[in-house]
Amino acid sequence: MSIAATPEVTQRDIAARLERLPMSRWQVSIRLIIGIVTFFEAFDQLLIAYTLPVIGREWHLTTASSTATLTVGSIGMLLGALASGWAADRIGRVKVITLCVAITALCSLAMTLCTALLPFLILRFVQGLAIGGEVPTAAAYIAEISRARRRGRFVLMYEIVFPAGLAVGALVAAWVIPHWGWRPLFALAAVPGLAAVLLQLRIPESPRWLAANGHTEKAEATMALIERRVEESLGRPLPPPAAATAAPAAGPAKRGSLRDLFAGRYRRRTLMVWTIWFVGYLANYGITSWLPTLYKGSFHLSIGQALWYSTATSVAGLVGCLIAALVVDKLGRRVVLAAGLGGTTAMLVVLGALGAGTPLQLLVWSSLAAMFNFAVNVCLYLYTPELYPTRSRALGVSLGGVLNRFGLILGPILVGALYAGGSGLASVFLVLGGICFVGALVAGFFAEETKGRTLEEVSP
Repeated sequence: MSIAATPEVTQRDIAARLERLPMSRWQVSIRLIIGIVTFFEAFDQLLIAYTLPVIGREWHLTTASSTATLTVGSIGMLLGALASGWAADRIGRVKVITLCVAITALCSLAMTLCTALLPFLILRFVQGLAIGGEVPTAAAYIAEISRARRRGRFVLMYEIVFPAGLAVGALVAAWVIPHWGWRPLFALAAVPGLAAVLLQLRIPESPRWLAANGHTEKAEATMALIERRVEESLGRPLPPPAAATAAPAAGPAKRGSLRDLFAGRYRRRTLMVWTIWFVGYLANYGITSWLPTLYKGSFHLSIGQALWYSTATSVAGLVGCLIAALVVDKLGRRVVLAAGLGGTTAMLVVLGALGAGTPLQLLVWSSLAAMFNFAVNVCLYLYTPELYPTRSRALGVSLGGVLNRFGLILGPILVGALYAGGSGLASVFLVLGGICFVGALVAGFFAEETKGRTLEEVSP
């Protein structure tokens, strides 16, 4: 099957050929390999929250130093997300993912050798650059190899690996730290360095990206390779592509830019999704990053108990992600986002009203809040790539990641300021609940529904 020479026709043809691919072992294997990488990126991201009580005692950290330790990685993630979107839209998705994975692994290994805070913070910052770059780029890639039918479930079953990495990181930390300390955890987190080799050998570049950037011959060769692998998996020929699955071409292919995200229909989408990214992750990290310290400082639990209690909240978040994956193609993106933020608001308000007077109250209601909140955050990695055209999709997702990182940075700072200022746990949760309520209103009134539509139809 040949592809016409012009980029416009190539994009339509590539979209049609991808849309007709049945689910097979090939798609599952791609999702698995990228998923393993993202799993360990998540594992790395939240380890600091579970190791902070031990590191703080070992290095005699003040509250300010503890807050810096929690947030320096998020600052790196913010800058990494910004740079990766620009790079992935120009040099390709797979190259950026591979580079980010290798840097993350090397930094984890180097952190095991740190004996003071300053080099640890530098390495954590560099690692943050890589984690912030890999996650949104991988989300754009997975969206681009998916078809419209049941895209929500396919993408979210991949995205679940990120909260799974958070949950497993919590479980492993709760078991390892009391017995062997914090250094073995960072050594284990260096495992994804091996995955960088698999990425280069097994993962083809996104044919949608190749076509959008005028690499016609490479797009054809990559698409033909994908079709052969799917046919081998199925043991039968593929059906012919539909006559027209994408919007008519609007002109010559062009490079994406920041201006694209604020032009025409995309302005409202950008402002809406940025708000939800910021709110969702401010609540998420504001709660989870401080939980081990709150359990230990406010309720005087042992480090082991504090870690196990915190782990329960991460596991509840994973359950919320699974529920979102199962219902997002039926209920739609807008309902999942609005209901998730509304549920988070309700749980935090209840927790604030109760005053979190016991460890059990904090455990139950923070876990329920995490279940709703994680469902929102995982859905954003499905929803955001759908809102932008291929030429600027990675940039759109990565800038959503920038707002995500602003939330990750300000969440712990906000909670730390309220907690250290003597406002009490009740005020912490009421403030977070109020912020989530604003996000729920934005999602309910302004989110555009995208379920069942091709990427080219939603974002020409």
